[in-house]
Amino acid sequence: MKLLVAAHASELVAFEDHLPGFERLLTGVGKIPAAYALTRALSTGEYEEIVVVGTAGAIDDAVEGGIYDLAGAIQHDVKGLDGTFGEHVSLPTRVETGHDGLVIATGDHFVDDADTVRRIRELGASLVDMESYALIWVAQQFDVPIRILRAVSDRAQDGATELWDDVVERCSHELRAEIRTRYGV
Repeated sequence: MKLLVAAHASELVAFEDHLPGFERLLTGVGKIPAAYALTRALSTGEYEEIVVVGTAGAIDDAVEGGIYDLAGAIQHDVKGLDGTFGEHVSLPTRVETGHDGLVIATGDHFVDDADTVRRIRELGASLVDMESYALIWVAQQFDVPIRILRAVSDRAQDGATELWDDVVERCSHELRAEIRTRYGV
């Protein structure tokens, strides 16, 4: 059995309630709700793979719309003891999925301004979201493979918050088609 994970119900609007071979988990938005929900699920069930679907903002001009696999994640809303942006006091700077793909910067606020995008881009990320780092870290603690598929919903610039509300359904349909192609369901 695989675990299909999304943060927000609107990211799953195109998915049937019951997908053969998958159980569904809705985590809630942000790193703490994501970590909590996935930890509970992995503590009570056994899964061969975690498959995360959802949206992300693009911060790299070379990244167009579409679906992207993630190779790893960093955190854009932390600082190390020495004040280094993007480093956590005790967690790894970057966590890996084991797949080829893009690097995403995770943080607990919706990125929607050019100044923040420039600062995050310097960390080496191409996308931004609010859960991926936490989900990868928890999956590693339980030694369960994880794949994260992100649909680009916006350019993470001024006005992105309003844009997300308009495009999340389209992104959900793109993600559903990708799951059908990759997993045959």
